[in-house]
Amino acid sequence: MRSQRSVGNTLIAAVSVLALCSGAWLLRNGSETHAPPQPSAAQAGRTPSADRTPQAGRNPPAGETGRTPADPHPRQSAALALPPSPPDRIRIPSLRVDAPVMGLGLTKTGSLDVPPAERKNLAGWYEAGTTPGETGTAIVAGHVDNADGPAVFYRLGALKKGGTIEVERRDGGTALFSVDAVEVYDAKAFPDEKVYGAAPRPELRVITCGGGYSRTTGYQGNVVVFAHLTGSR
Repeated sequence: MRSQRSVGNTLIAAVSVLALCSGAWLLRNGSETHAPPQPSAAQAGRTPSADRTPQAGRNPPAGETGRTPADPHPRQSAALALPPSPPDRIRIPSLRVDAPVMGLGLTKTGSLDVPPAERKNLAGWYEAGTTPGETGTAIVAGHVDNADGPAVFYRLGALKKGGTIEVERRDGGTALFSVDAVEVYDAKAFPDEKVYGAAPRPELRVITCGGGYSRTTGYQGNVVVFAHLTGSR
């Protein structure tokens, strides 16, 4: 296990979500031909929170846009933070994801817990951390598959920069996020601070399994989506 780090003024063990990653469906089918899609190099890129270290007391200007050498796509304007409110549902229209969200805590070893594997269309949110839409880094995780087939985030690696993620909140509103990057990391080189670290604006991370696959140990890493708040309704 890696050391604990701060996420939105709370503590979470900064570890890849290995409990999501058994590859049960692939093991059952005895084949890798149904492996989930993985993000291409074109979808990777630095995210604003990882690109720079904000000066003390300084937040990024509202409506900031720009390009970086690693990300030639113009960014959508960042929206003002929403008040805290737990998420009830996550939607990713381009992937046809429409799933309820349950609260997740930490295991006895301090790592992020996961949704029940048998409920394949269910995502989880780290409920001791930032709520999606408020300032900071909100964490959502879900299975890529289970023994019966693809699960909620099976196609997460196919998501593109600029795509939209919608999070329906308990206060009746919906937080809208724009995808900044989709990356895959080996578990041994998981960038804890980049993924879990605090952000000066409302950001979202969506995590599932990915990378190489071994029949003995399952998936070897994680797919991570980086997104920021662009609006609400």
